[in-house]
Amino acid sequence: MIDTLRPAAAGTWTVLALQYARRTAVRGNLFHQRDERSAESQEVAYYVWLAVSQTRTVLIDAGISPATAESMDGLDYFGSPLQLLGELGPTPGEIDTCILTHLHYDHTGVVADLPAARYVVQRRELEYWNGPWAARITSEQWLHSRADTDHISFADRGGRLDIVDGDLELFPGLSVHAVGGHTAGMQVVRVNTRRGPVVVASDASHFYENIEDDSPFAILHALPDMYGAFDRIRELAAGSGTVVPGHDPLVRQRFPAVTDALGAHAVIIG
Repeated sequence: MIDTLRPAAAGTWTVLALQYARRTAVRGNLFHQRDERSAESQEVAYYVWLAVSQTRTVLIDAGISPATAESMDGLDYFGSPLQLLGELGPTPGEIDTCILTHLHYDHTGVVADLPAARYVVQRRELEYWNGPWAARITSEQWLHSRADTDHISFADRGGRLDIVDGDLELFPGLSVHAVGGHTAGMQVVRVNTRRGPVVVASDASHFYENIEDDSPFAILHALPDMYGAFDRIRELAAGSGTVVPGHDPLVRQRFPAVTDALGAHAVIIG
């Protein structure tokens, strides 16, 4: 099925969002600024994204592993991101690149199950989680999987790790952009599609509400950088661009489904 979605034009991509889990949380735990709605509940969706061109199959983030999902109370886990992607066609070995927007556990979970992919991560992000500050800031440690980061770090020995400093065009029509804010080395991905540029914001904007209302998420590394990330995302999506947040269930309402097949949970962004 994925092959039928590959654009014919060079430098053009198709982007899919695949939801693999969901949970319900309290808004007061999701937004930095408390208000009259803080006691309300809100659904949190969990996604990975797939970008395909004529010749490339790129996974953006790696979700939550099945083992971690089993230990999470209240998580409705539809299945491993790779299992769900497989229902659409791509096998783990066919994914040639895995862009990691940041190194939180819910974005790195299946990195060890990608036998051929090159990993792309910002230097500042990798150095932060491998450095002394992350070890001392205990409030952030639950967000991180040491095993996943070790796997990514050791991939350098096999030539499978691309460490990026700032902004970089990885392939024609697909680029990464350092923004920070949510984490030390948070990056977003800009993809050229037939419908215009798509900016996969991931957790630089968890919900549409974050960037549309200039309202930061509750979990952040640096508040000024999170506001700066909003500005940079708007700049990258200027004109006809589309912004895709990292955890908003509205994504599956705003874009058409790839297929009605059971378990697909995927929509076409552009």
